Amino acid sequence: MKNRLSRFAAKLSILLNEEGQDLIEYALIVALVAFAATAGMSTLAGAINQAFTSVGTTLTTYIT
Repeated sequence: MKNRLSRFAAKLSILLNEEGQDLIEYALIVALVAFAATAGMSTLAGAINQAFTSVGTTLTTYIT
């Protein structure tokens, strides 16, 4: 009976092990930040492109 109890305790300690949990949480945070940066860059690139187009149009208008 004691042998069974110690095997059960060993299995239970494996299930309660939380050493890898922090690594997974950090990986999820990095993935979320990368996704947000990718989505934000798309919007930012559009705004920068529009600003350069506006400046180019204004310069072309004044030169001709």
